[in-house]
Amino acid sequence: MSAVALLTAAAGLLPAAPASAAPVTCEDLTVPVPVLGTAHHVHGRLCTPASASTVQVLIPGGTYNSAYWDISYSPDTRSYRQAMNRAGIATLAVDRLGTGRSSRPLSALVTASTQAHAVHQVVRAVRPRFEKVVVGGHSIGSAMAMIEAGTYHDVDGVLVTGFTHRMNLVTVVPALAGMIPAVLDPQLHRSGLDLGYLTTAPGRRYDSFHAPGPRVPDAIGFDEATKDVFAVSEAVDTITLHNVVIPFTRLIDVPVLVVVGAGDTHFCGQPLGSDCSSADALRASEAPFFSPSARLGSYVLPDYGHSINYAPNASSYHRAVTTWTATL
Repeated sequence: MSAVALLTAAAGLLPAAPASAAPVTCEDLTVPVPVLGTAHHVHGRLCTPASASTVQVLIPGGTYNSAYWDISYSPDTRSYRQAMNRAGIATLAVDRLGTGRSSRPLSALVTASTQAHAVHQVVRAVRPRFEKVVVGGHSIGSAMAMIEAGTYHDVDGVLVTGFTHRMNLVTVVPALAGMIPAVLDPQLHRSGLDLGYLTTAPGRRYDSFHAPGPRVPDAIGFDEATKDVFAVSEAVDTITLHNVVIPFTRLIDVPVLVVVGAGDTHFCGQPLGSDCSSADALRASEAPFFSPSARLGSYVLPDYGHSINYAPNASSYHRAVTTWTATL
């Protein structure tokens, strides 16, 4: 724990449902990480049920921060953090470098490999407190989780959500082209970020991340209010290098669970995307990218797009994750 600075311990216990669930204590962590010889840090929120022996280190996707894992609108359904904590699993939702309360290097220095190395430092910091550590991600956060696991071999499982190896560039490229520099966004323009940090234009969250799911104004409003950034170099690195050329995922030697929304047009839909018509079809699409040691599992959430924690039926995927975690 010497590498971790405890900034703020929770003053009390967070209420948890159902009433029989173990009480949960949350604390803010700051983990120092080097970026090309310069000092930076990753911030995370660790929430631990009593007697928890497993922690999930959770990496948000592009234009998201740690709030993605703890959605406050309809949290009994949409808060991944609460669902895991109710099941007795600790969660450490991090802000990627450049987002949230983590430090903000020059965007050109922020790549998928840089982020994976930063998460490795986080895993090292919390490992002494838990018997098992799972690294998980959403979207490009999933790519970073797989790079981390395939490179450092320091985790007991890998959770991949909102991501497959068959990226549908027909939808991904226009979505990326529609991003704007964060300094030009009315909400983020005072953030002090350089022009290499991008975000979604106002009012584009539903089309980019939630369609064809139901348009729930309060949920989309929370997404818009908590949106964040990603670095151009993260996207280029993820698309052109780590998902196509370098087989980090073949190096993963612990169990992997892949979860996507059936309507995620960024990663689903043949011939360019994966076959997300069923869990078996998804597993068949992804299996060639993993070794037998991954014991690949899969789950498809019906009726929603990319950002599946916002789905009205997200609790069914959360249950699938808790069941899988118990097998590790």
